[in-house]
Amino acid sequence: MNVFCFCNQKGGVAKTTSCINIAASLVSQGQRVLVIDLDPQGNATTGSGIDKSELLASSNDVLLAAKTLLDAQQATPGGYDLVPANSELTQAEIDLLAVPLREFRLRNALKAVREHYDYVLIDCPPSLNMLTVNALVASTGVIIPVQCEFFALEGLTALINTIEQIKQTANPTLKIRGILRTMYDGRNALTLEVSEQLLTVFKTQVFQTIIPRNVRLAEAPSYGLPVLLYDANASGAKAYVALATELLLSEY
Repeated sequence: MNVFCFCNQKGGVAKTTSCINIAASLVSQGQRVLVIDLDPQGNATTGSGIDKSELLASSNDVLLAAKTLLDAQQATPGGYDLVPANSELTQAEIDLLAVPLREFRLRNALKAVREHYDYVLIDCPPSLNMLTVNALVASTGVIIPVQCEFFALEGLTALINTIEQIKQTANPTLKIRGILRTMYDGRNALTLEVSEQLLTVFKTQVFQTIIPRNVRLAEAPSYGLPVLLYDANASGAKAYVALATELLLSEY
């Protein structure tokens, strides 16, 4: 079972968009996928067609061991299962402070679903907090969505340092699964320059697939659908299918 968290402490880089659309694209290629929403904003939940105001169980319950992942998961229109989240997850940060081995809560919870899924994708909040640490400790790899703009490399440095710290202390097998260039506009000179910088610094760690800036991709979450179901012909949908294929080919 591959466990990938989508992580970047910078907001607005298409972290959630990438998580739910890669999930749907993997499902379209025959994979069993679970998405775990670990962001109190609950955008992956809403974008998957689930009302976050009417949850019977959430990732908050899983972290506090009140529910198992199988108890908390729900089916989505995108074909993947989802462990939803809402603002109650903010309380988990405080509650976890009193819990022994608090950074291992999600990793331990994942043991129960090992035979049920091929991929588990974790949507992290835009900060390096205890929720993100839980995701990093539980994951086999980190997918880092990056918008090709001026501060992209600066933000990456802090994240990569955190990944190295987690690797040295709690999860020695953790690796950067790939850096994903998102909201890409090839007409913009700065976009091209930052993209080249990423390739120069990180080389093969950068995914070959690039996610373009695409209106249909931006519209899909408001309908509670991944773009593949909203408009399969959109450039964004085709890009995420290509990325899922790139992921699958490199896993074997």
